[in-house]
Amino acid sequence: EHPRPQFRRDDWLSLNGHWRFAFDFGGSGLERLLWNDPTPLDEEILVPFCPESALSGIAYTDFIPEAWYAREFEIPDAWQGRRVRLHFGGVDYACRAWVNGRGVGGHEGGMSSFAFDITDALREGANQLVVQACDDGRSGRQPMGKQSPRRNSFGAWYTRVTGIWQSVWLEALGESHLAGVQILPDLGQGGFSLVPRIAGLRAGLRLRVEVLDAGEERAEVEVPARSGVPVFVAAPGRRAWSPADPYLYGFRIELIDEGRVVDRVHSEAGLREIAIEGNRFLLNGDPIFLRLVLDQGYYPDGLWTAPSDAALRGDIEAAQALGFNGARLHQKVFEERYHYWADRLGFLTWGEFGDWGIDGLQFFPPRGGVELQRAGFDAHLQEWLSVVERDRNHPSIITWTPFNETQRREGREALHDTCISRAVALTRALDPSRPVHDASGFTHVETDVFSAHDYEQDVESFRANFSALRPENAEVPGANRQCPYAGQPYVVDEYGGTWWTEDGAGADSWGYGKRPDTQEEVYERIRGLTRVLTEHPHVAGFCYTQLTDVEQEKNGLYTCRRELKLDAAHLRACFGAKATIVSGPPEPETESE
Repeated sequence: EHPRPQFRRDDWLSLNGHWRFAFDFGGSGLERLLWNDPTPLDEEILVPFCPESALSGIAYTDFIPEAWYAREFEIPDAWQGRRVRLHFGGVDYACRAWVNGRGVGGHEGGMSSFAFDITDALREGANQLVVQACDDGRSGRQPMGKQSPRRNSFGAWYTRVTGIWQSVWLEALGESHLAGVQILPDLGQGGFSLVPRIAGLRAGLRLRVEVLDAGEERAEVEVPARSGVPVFVAAPGRRAWSPADPYLYGFRIELIDEGRVVDRVHSEAGLREIAIEGNRFLLNGDPIFLRLVLDQGYYPDGLWTAPSDAALRGDIEAAQALGFNGARLHQKVFEERYHYWADRLGFLTWGEFGDWGIDGLQFFPPRGGVELQRAGFDAHLQEWLSVVERDRNHPSIITWTPFNETQRREGREALHDTCISRAVALTRALDPSRPVHDASGFTHVETDVFSAHDYEQDVESFRANFSALRPENAEVPGANRQCPYAGQPYVVDEYGGTWWTEDGAGADSWGYGKRPDTQEEVYERIRGLTRVLTEHPHVAGFCYTQLTDVEQEKNGLYTCRRELKLDAAHLRACFGAKATIVSGPPEPETESE
């Protein structure tokens, strides 16, 4: 289970497992020199689970301003003479690391992956790794996602996550190595353009790309190594990736120095094209109706961290079993293994970010001044761009959404619009191959996709809300709009949220609207609301809230432990019903499943 399956080297070593651990409520760890002598770390934690989670072995859920980790490791003999890099899948929020008492790097951003070169700090035999994690979710400067700003969970806010919450691992590489490779599918030309980023580039280096089809080498290109210069390679058979046929081509990418391979990376990609034509999405040139489900990626025992790789795959298969062809990955950056399974299972996703927590950018009233909002946006933007760069090779991701439910506040309209438009422009620059959806629901500033959130539970009222929707009407359903509707694909990307538990509401239960009295009423409501969208000639897709219950929020189709709450056949009939969308003249198109 390589933590980074789309950019994997053969020589790597997992550091997951039991680490020494200590809370640092007084923030005195640096003063006590814990980075050099971690002897006072007298608890044990199971990495990669955060200390708030049950699976970590600690399960402390109050605020944790700082925490310290330590463990020992040894470098394999075969790695001698090579560079060694220390990888973190995710640490919330700020992180510093020391190896043998020597600082090797720091990082800010709770949802993005990062790495440090630790070669110069290593010694023979046992090496000591110490990590400090700092987290201040109430600062207004940190993107928090759905982590509760209060001591306890409430409403749509859940238990916090602090410190290491994704895999930690080491890898060995040469002085000259591939720092990254962007893989751009070109369906029209029947191949891929690979754009390498090369560290330690020197004269005489060559780049070799081998394309694997069903595990066998089918094509090869070798050129002088040039950082940032695209290399085109044909895709044998031109087999397109789609939900019906999620075929992946493999790649072996090598740096060669005088006939000797000095770096080798394995990757994979799908030959597919996502485009917009009028108010429709096109996948590989064919219309497709998006049947998404909201997935928050929370687990009862692991919180942000899935208990196993099988659990990541299981969530995708659970959504597909109910008729969904994709998901909004909501208020959290999902770990790379999730995207690996989405690619292989043909599951469409919107790559999103956990922007809640930044002062004044979403629907929460601003708490501080403009400078605090600017600082929060800068933190958001820096982290978001690293997420796009990390995940842009995954064919399953078909849309980028950097924000959720932003609002223009009086006196801060220009700042809000600048923040949104800058994020959109930079996202397009990093990845021009996908639509960019500026903000899910509420205010739009500059967007390729128009969206609305509507949790109306009465079917006829819900239908009336969208009666004026048509491409030529700039005044479409929704509130607090900044830019007029210009005929883009219109997606109701949050609806439903029907509150249902077999054992009644319960004191700690929460959901949208009035809880139905019977299971049949649940079916009628979901069926009616969804039919409004699938039968609407100008709706391009929907996203139902939500896949699973999350803590006190009891509006999932599955419980938080992934037990189905309703009949699968009934739900498939609702969410999988044929949809009609008209673009231009009112002639129904045949949708691609």
